[in-house]
Amino acid sequence: MEHATACAAPLPAPLSLAHPLSHHGVRLVPATVCTGSGIDRREEKIVDEVPVGLLYADNLFAVMLATPTDLEDFATGFSLSEGIVGSADELAVTAIDELTDGVRIRMQLPVERLAALLRRKRNLMGGSGCGRCGTDSFAETLRPLDPVRSTACFAPDAIHRAMAALPSGQSLNRETGAVHAAGFARPDGELVAVREDVGRHNALDKLIGALALARIDPTGGFVVVSSRCSFELVHKTAAAGIPLIAAISAPTSLCLGFAATVGVGVVAFVRERRLTVYAVPSRVAMSA
Repeated sequence: MEHATACAAPLPAPLSLAHPLSHHGVRLVPATVCTGSGIDRREEKIVDEVPVGLLYADNLFAVMLATPTDLEDFATGFSLSEGIVGSADELAVTAIDELTDGVRIRMQLPVERLAALLRRKRNLMGGSGCGRCGTDSFAETLRPLDPVRSTACFAPDAIHRAMAALPSGQSLNRETGAVHAAGFARPDGELVAVREDVGRHNALDKLIGALALARIDPTGGFVVVSSRCSFELVHKTAAAGIPLIAAISAPTSLCLGFAATVGVGVVAFVRERRLTVYAVPSRVAMSA
């Protein structure tokens, strides 16, 4: 496949880090724990949060604050969920550069995809808590998508099974207590992939990328997330063709309105054998 090149754009000076990057997303830092019985000085594990620059044909498109793990999954999922490519086959990750203060992911695109990307004129600085920061218009923020074609629906027991299994895939969170997770489940609730990041939207992008690279069909299963369900999560779920997202916490009004237009089921407060269906109830096989 022919890929294009273009003039290089420098990566802006990122945030300064106190220590070199770790290689598994966790680092040790000195800390003082104060309790009623005294003071304990020790080292504590914290999760890495660093600027990750996404470059297409050496053109900087986005700088996301993210956990520097599963970076090929992240680059692939971001490119798919943002509509930069239509399939993982259109993307070539050519290098992942560890810089002094962050990470740079270099990618190549087909000529026509790069031309379309440059026309978008978007340069995004995304915080770990926000997946739509940096868009330069309302239209880009609320970019319309085709409805999800899958007709799948899922039993409440399957949704509970997947959410209950999600913590077992959260190794970074067990170490640091600071990381969100997104998991993909088969119709019976069996989790087949879990990805973690300080940003809930980054975790979902990593998951979408992992599914694409593993050639797992996203249309026959559903997503579970360890966070609230916000607009960008539903948008990315719909962009991947996934028919339902289930969250441990609440949804937002914007995500529900968008979910109804694209046919993504939204289930929230999945905990303690309880769940609430907020959008597209036909996605959940409920009995009276």
